[in-house]
Amino acid sequence: MSAKPEWGTEQIPDLSGKVMVVTGANSGIGLEAARELARQGAHTILACRSAERGQSAVEAIRAGIPHAQVELMMLDLASLASVQGFAEAFTRSHSRLDVLANNAGIMAVPYSHTEDGFESQMGINHLGHFALTGRLLEVLLGTPGARVVNVSSTAHRPGRMDFGNLLFENGGYSPFRAYCRSKLANLLFTFELQRRFEDAGAPALAVACHPGMATTNIGSHLHGHRTFRLSGLLTAGIVQSASMGALPTLRAAVDPQARGGQYFGPKGFAGQRGHPGVASSTAASRNATAAERLWKASVRLTGVRYSLLS
Repeated sequence: MSAKPEWGTEQIPDLSGKVMVVTGANSGIGLEAARELARQGAHTILACRSAERGQSAVEAIRAGIPHAQVELMMLDLASLASVQGFAEAFTRSHSRLDVLANNAGIMAVPYSHTEDGFESQMGINHLGHFALTGRLLEVLLGTPGARVVNVSSTAHRPGRMDFGNLLFENGGYSPFRAYCRSKLANLLFTFELQRRFEDAGAPALAVACHPGMATTNIGSHLHGHRTFRLSGLLTAGIVQSASMGALPTLRAAVDPQARGGQYFGPKGFAGQRGHPGVASSTAASRNATAAERLWKASVRLTGVRYSLLS
């Protein structure tokens, strides 16, 4: 009996007629995921903050896939107004949304605020995507089998929620502490969204993934940092390409066997490289009480209420 083949791009089904949005698709994992979705016929929307980098990504995809249906739309997750504008523009021109891949993010940046006054990592990595998903909820629920894919990280493991200091408004900020918290928030959001889909009988799935250790530019600002240089030496043989790092996102997005609430990641060394399978997450990420508290805080902060699921 032959072994079951590893999951790879050759297992992506025909996506003709489907519409898919990938945030942060101008580089790295987002670009690679968008490329493969477009290769299989999906109308793929690159939701990007930079028009110049986004257009370069569109041209790069079309250069290798002449038939690709790719579209650039502007989205700045650090601005709730931009999120609303994106959602309004999308729903004016598209009547379906099969996959929303919430991929964009920042990592371990110095303390700063979004346009709306949120700590930047929680604001962009979680709150911006929470607002975006809620703004697109009607079109998602109108598309049978639609999926919301949230890209988390193994960095969720040391993450801790502190609802009395969620945005570090009372101090205690460190770049990595905030990053880990935001990645834990991605999973809490995924699992709570799936519970709410199920309670509402909604024909949609919420799925999460992580890329392992992949070559992207998310941590490029850290290259001179002593800790980053040391970790680079220790992980030089582990880091995989962005195209491999995109496989968990792609599997979460299109694998017909995927179930709501699953979490995909590399199956190889320490869960950091290799082909994707179902990954484990911490007990903290599965804490339904914390997930509900985060949901309520996210509604209060963003003003996006998900009324169709209430």
